[in-house]
Amino acid sequence: MKSVKKIILLLIICSQQEANAQKIKPIEFNEVIIHDNFWKPRMDIQQKVLLPHAFEKTRPAVENLIKTGNFLRGIKDDLPFPHRYVVSDFYKVMEGASYLLMNRRDSSLEKKMDELITIIALSQAPDGYMYDAHITGSSSKHEHWGGAGMGDKPYSWVLHSHELYNMGHMYEAAIAYYNATGKRKWLDVAEKNAQHINKVFFIGDKNYNNGKPVMQAPGHEEIELALVKLYHATNNTLYLQMAKKFLDIRGVTYKPQGTGVMSAAYAQQHAPVRDQRKPTGHAVRAAYLYAGMADVSAAASNGSYLIALNNIWKNITDTRMHITGGLGAVHGIEGFGAEYELPNKEAYNETCAAVGNVLFNYRMFLMTGNAKFIDVAEVALYNNVLAGVNLDGNKFFYVNPLESDGVTKFNMGLSGRSEWFETACCPTNLSRLIPQVSGMMYAFSQNTLYCNLYAGNTTTIQLGSGKVFLEQQTKYPFGNKIVIKVYPENHTQKFSLNMRIPTWATNQFVPGELYQYVNKTNAKYTVRVNGRVMETKKENGFITLPRVWKKGDVIELELPMPVRFNQADSRVKANVGKIAVTKGPLVYCAEAIDNAASPQKFIINQFPDMAQTGFFKDGELKNIPFITLPAGVEGKTSALTLIPYYAWNNRGDHPMAVWFSYKSF
Repeated sequence: MKSVKKIILLLIICSQQEANAQKIKPIEFNEVIIHDNFWKPRMDIQQKVLLPHAFEKTRPAVENLIKTGNFLRGIKDDLPFPHRYVVSDFYKVMEGASYLLMNRRDSSLEKKMDELITIIALSQAPDGYMYDAHITGSSSKHEHWGGAGMGDKPYSWVLHSHELYNMGHMYEAAIAYYNATGKRKWLDVAEKNAQHINKVFFIGDKNYNNGKPVMQAPGHEEIELALVKLYHATNNTLYLQMAKKFLDIRGVTYKPQGTGVMSAAYAQQHAPVRDQRKPTGHAVRAAYLYAGMADVSAAASNGSYLIALNNIWKNITDTRMHITGGLGAVHGIEGFGAEYELPNKEAYNETCAAVGNVLFNYRMFLMTGNAKFIDVAEVALYNNVLAGVNLDGNKFFYVNPLESDGVTKFNMGLSGRSEWFETACCPTNLSRLIPQVSGMMYAFSQNTLYCNLYAGNTTTIQLGSGKVFLEQQTKYPFGNKIVIKVYPENHTQKFSLNMRIPTWATNQFVPGELYQYVNKTNAKYTVRVNGRVMETKKENGFITLPRVWKKGDVIELELPMPVRFNQADSRVKANVGKIAVTKGPLVYCAEAIDNAASPQKFIINQFPDMAQTGFFKDGELKNIPFITLPAGVEGKTSALTLIPYYAWNNRGDHPMAVWFSYKSF
């Protein structure tokens, strides 16, 4: 009887979420102008450093495309080197560049992009197929794992070839460039390929698979959410139908047999997606799958995936997510291990998985209107994602442990950051995510405006009652005060302004059952409108301010931001008897360079009200906050200095720790 009631409750929740999905819309990121001291410098570095660096590093992929185009036109040239996915990294850089163009048109960058798009178009086979190694036959020159994991002919090794994964990233980049410039050339290439894939996979093409529909889901998800974007860009329902078909055949028409990367669970093919209840396998693939399921649910007004998504999300936040928002703790499969398997020094936590965590949770918010999903996205963004790139924008982490001895080579053969990787998915994912952050800050329905993430910015939002101009000022995530000035279009404009109250500002750092505050506080958030304290009710993580707004109305939100100590669930063996330090949305860590000994040797044994805070005045961490706590080390009392986790390993390779031994308070 209990199980029946539980199912009914889930169905009710899902129907409510589906209803919300029809109402909440995102704001385009280029419609939010950032002017703060946290995100604005990162976006400047993106344009000045990260993007040129990434373009240079992905040049080999461009050379492969040139050689493929020459092959198709009968021009004598070398064959491209065989590689499953190097071109996807180039497409992600192109996507990031397109987003920068949306923020600010740049004729020289646009000219460069047009030249590269011509190269891409010339590499497409007449029927729409795109995959250098099979078009030119270079895969046959490589004797490893079915032609370097590619199979011996097109679509013969969909499990690991990345043929569809590459195209998903191409679609997203082509759509971004179309949105930035209005130019259709690359979008036409993407549509031609999508229609080719539809024919080969779901109808049958005499030139592929003996004319039989392939009917197999890709081993690495990505095309699903890209197809939904293609649908929104073109209004062609074929692409939405394709996305849904790829989801619905997963774990149905094909199940790999084997272990490790050949297991059914590794690529989430162990069961139909509607029946999946826990995250499994490769964490990046999984997060992209869940994001795609959420996208299709919202676009198709189909709630059939929602029970699965809610259960998967709950299992992640209750048992399988590091406090930094990192996913995929286990090396080898780069994925999820057993419940509560969350090591520190041995943690994997691929940067791309944290990016996927942000994408998945933001889509869940758009479907449900529940701020808990933004809470998780925020923690993953400010901690694991930002840790993936150094402060200068030119060195990266692929792997993000929560402890380091400064010597062990954990980051693809290095004990610190790398300028690039042979598999460069992480830096290129950062190049496309960071410009989009501003688009996650607000959302809206007919006459409700959601403030999701806090940063200094201005934007204009079209509600049903008219346009609203907002100006936000804050020192977030370092400061706890957010000021929003409201300028409605007319004098009788009524709407609700919903402001997120983060989980970290209430009873725990991040949603789920994994982490709880040790030290309690009576501090509460306060909200004022035009200086008057408002009595508000929190619902789904938001406080709602419904009123007739006047030009110049001022909202002031103050969030309690003391230093907090966090304890993990006792089933997380790596953290028994340990605590982690947080302040606001930031996880803090200690590096040996700031302390008298290796951080692993310190024992915290004082109440948190003894903590002191400040900002670095110079050096690599200038204007970045630190926390100093009294602690014990080797039988003596010594100050323990901590910095935001995202800022570690910017001053060389030194021992680092997030979790510290402690004496019970």
